Amino acid sequence: MELQLFTFDLALVWLDLAGVFFFAVSGSLLAAKKQFDIIGSLLLASLVGLGGGVIRDIVINAGPPAAFISPVYLLPPLLAAILVYFLFSSIQRFTSLLTLFDAGGLALFCITGTLKALAAGMNPVAAILLGVTTAVGGGLLRDITANEIPTLFNARDLYALPAFTGAALTALLWNTGAFNGLTAALVAGWVFAFRVVAWRRGWRVPLAVRGWHRAGVSSGAESRVRD
Repeated sequence: MELQLFTFDLALVWLDLAGVFFFAVSGSLLAAKKQFDIIGSLLLASLVGLGGGVIRDIVINAGPPAAFISPVYLLPPLLAAILVYFLFSSIQRFTSLLTLFDAGGLALFCITGTLKALAAGMNPVAAILLGVTTAVGGGLLRDITANEIPTLFNARDLYALPAFTGAALTALLWNTGAFNGLTAALVAGWVFAFRVVAWRRGWRVPLAVRGWHRAGVSSGAESRVRD
């Protein structure tokens, strides 16, 4: 039983670190596009990579957030800032990279946030909400800090909905005893694909009030061209 717990905890750490890295790269890419210096890139990468996890750990009262007690969590933002520093001139023509890395972080964090909430004894509904909060929290902080319209509140984009479906699937699999490495990979793949396809095809949800129309968008030009 102890071995299974160790394996579960270790898997969560690796998923967490992978999510931190994906989000951190998106932060450094945005910093590069905004022409921040290397320190600004590192700070923005750290903010987006660690922000969601810090919110999660505070909500579930897990003690000091993992980002503050385990130095290994500082490595993904550092690696992301270094990679973007040396490679940005080669990859800046691929404008979709920021969204792709953001989608990767979203897919992983909605899973780890939900799992940690469930492991802490939260009910499935609360765990799903915390999973979504973990997934979107870092991106929200990133966009606000970089003076961008937060993707979470962008009426022309889907952001929280893919995370919500991933968190709901994770909670369902956990409570039915079907959650394992394979199903986790399938959920992550689903969230990633959902986010990217919605972004490329311009899928949207209805506005807050019936009858409202998105400014500057005509009915014949709903889809956007993606790089």
